[in-house]
Amino acid sequence: MPDPIPIVKGEGTYIIDAEGNKYLDAIASWWVTIHGHAHPYIAEKLYEQARTLEQVIFAGFTHEPAVRLAERLIGVLPGDFSRIFYSDNGSTATEVAIKMALQYWWNNGHSRRNKVLAFNNSYHGDTFGAMSVSQRSVFTSAFQDKLFEVVFIDTPLGSQKAGVERQESEAQVQQLAAIPWDEVACIIYEPLVQGAGGMLMYDPAGLDALLKKCHDQGVICIADEVMTGFGRTGKLFASSYMAEQPDIICLSKGLTGGTMALGVTACTHRIYEAFLQEDKLKTFFHGHSFTANPLACAASLASLDLLEQQSCLDSIERIGRQHRAFAASLAADFPTSTKNIRSLGTLLAFEFVQGKDEYLNNIGKEITQKALARGVYIRPLGNTVYLMPPYCITEEELDRVYEVVREILREIQKIT
Repeated sequence: MPDPIPIVKGEGTYIIDAEGNKYLDAIASWWVTIHGHAHPYIAEKLYEQARTLEQVIFAGFTHEPAVRLAERLIGVLPGDFSRIFYSDNGSTATEVAIKMALQYWWNNGHSRRNKVLAFNNSYHGDTFGAMSVSQRSVFTSAFQDKLFEVVFIDTPLGSQKAGVERQESEAQVQQLAAIPWDEVACIIYEPLVQGAGGMLMYDPAGLDALLKKCHDQGVICIADEVMTGFGRTGKLFASSYMAEQPDIICLSKGLTGGTMALGVTACTHRIYEAFLQEDKLKTFFHGHSFTANPLACAASLASLDLLEQQSCLDSIERIGRQHRAFAASLAADFPTSTKNIRSLGTLLAFEFVQGKDEYLNNIGKEITQKALARGVYIRPLGNTVYLMPPYCITEEELDRVYEVVREILREIQKIT
């Protein structure tokens, strides 16, 4: 990798380096700064909270920002959630969810139900439980023998990376038929978009049918909405595209508007009840020093305020329209150098036709450097180029990002 660029300031859609160069942040700094950088409203609320209460142990104590945030999240989450468990990032939010699901069965005397289902091409984080439920890949290769066993199945309708829209395949039918359902504790999934796996998108109807099958078998459904939550897919949560709702949902990234580290694992009352026991061994023994940090909760409340404004909702819809129009023009203008152009809400992705479809394809670094030289920051996943801008991006700024992508495609096309 080239030497890192010292960033000294963030301002709306831009990050600014030590030499004064501005870069339009077209991926919201790893998908988190949904309202842009250094938002004055979030900063004001953080300042107010910092002058009142910056941190307190969240065992035997509570505080208003944590209570208010839990109440607001339960009010907007899809499905029938009852309780909020706070942690500190997306990976730990999924760790908590997996432990919660497995211990649910253990607490209820069904320790035989301990298998976990997950999707091929999935990614749920870098801690050990999260790695275990992620597809074995370059992210996990050094730790293969330390990860617990998981039953991996295909996404219900396949992924668009295959370039073929298809109904449930015979292979998928066989995969489901081979599952010992009475031993399955839970399924964990990224609804509609598999992020680090290559921004792979799949159809809600197929996922809905699979979740129904899982619920019919008593399987706990865990939605990892760390990336897809808070408007990314065009709806507030990707789970809202389905009738079948998760029993546990994981949130982070855009939760605080990208301002602070915070993770949330929400569960239904059914799950919560399994831990209301006189037997202390059935306690959910999980905690963090910074659980429900008041500053992070205050930032999240401020981010929700902004997200619920009509102007923000209108921007999300407008970005989706712009993406769809750009996707159509890319397909028409670069038919031989791009493939599998797809968009959902504020996310657009395509594969660059050069080398293998993989995370380690060096074309990604080349594209990043060419974009930076033009004042735009994108960070492809190998040869998968994607755009996931902050919602505050203007129509003109997004058009500039599109033009930079076009310039790079033309340049690389000419070289090759």
